[in-house]
Amino acid sequence: MTAPIKENLILAMDLGGTKFVAALVSSTGGIVSRQYKLTLADEGPEAVIRRMLETIDDLTGNTGLTSSSLSSIAIAAAGAIDSARGIVTASPNLPGWRDVPLKDIVEKATGIRTVVLNDASAAALGEHAYGAGRGVNNLIYITVSTGIGGGIIINGKLYGGACGSAGEIGHTTIDINGLRCTCGNIGCLETLASGKAVAREAQRLISSGAKTCILELAEGELQNVTAQTVSAAAQRGDAVAKAIIAKAAGYLGVGLVNLINIFNPEMIVVGGGMSKMGDSLLDGARKVVAERAFQLPAQAVRIVPSQLGDNAGILGAVAFASSP
Repeated sequence: MTAPIKENLILAMDLGGTKFVAALVSSTGGIVSRQYKLTLADEGPEAVIRRMLETIDDLTGNTGLTSSSLSSIAIAAAGAIDSARGIVTASPNLPGWRDVPLKDIVEKATGIRTVVLNDASAAALGEHAYGAGRGVNNLIYITVSTGIGGGIIINGKLYGGACGSAGEIGHTTIDINGLRCTCGNIGCLETLASGKAVAREAQRLISSGAKTCILELAEGELQNVTAQTVSAAAQRGDAVAKAIIAKAAGYLGVGLVNLINIFNPEMIVVGGGMSKMGDSLLDGARKVVAERAFQLPAQAVRIVPSQLGDNAGILGAVAFASSP
């Protein structure tokens, strides 16, 4: 049996459209215990929140904690977040989440101070406090995963904008004649460079007769084709897979050019599942930046992969909860 923990801890959660992570974390970023659960977002907000609360009970119970041992609960959630009030105002990857008062619901159920912020903003804080961006005053974090999000650090502090929703990089318009995004807009970066976009392009090419091993890696089922299977095929030298990734990298590069020309950051940290493709994705994006961004800010910025990986969101939530 795990011995009771006496130290005040923060219970951090990173809520995404596919899965959520919950962890007990010290204020210095040490992870004591963690759990992964499927979000099952299609079941709606009430079911997801119920599963989150059950996970909180599991984590504290398994480590011998009482609620008095927790200084706060910090939730990084996908979507547009009103952080001041702790409300998920809208979330393209969490169906039915509109004006959900997540802070109040969790505080009422647990009796513990709760804070809520956007997941990509949390990851930006995490990388700034504990990861690749330590010591960097001006950085942008972009997560390229099922969707695309971002967080902005200016002069060492998270930039939230007028109502806390700054950093929705995935929903900047890249192609005014493009596909409709889950957010309702047309031609968002997310429709062109996300994991969903890569999978959709692979499925389209396979359906049109392209010769590729992608389908074989997906066990012959078109619906099983994901960005991960495309990446695996590219590692085998598959030309179609490599072309799909190069196309996504090009669009990602265009998105980064816009950020560089507007914000002139010292660093852009790229995280999320797609970042695990490494240089096959980042080198293509860097090439576009070198060709298209203004020369001075392009030379000043470093484009690097995340150091914290899947821990960026939960550690950033901790940093947010710990800030004055």
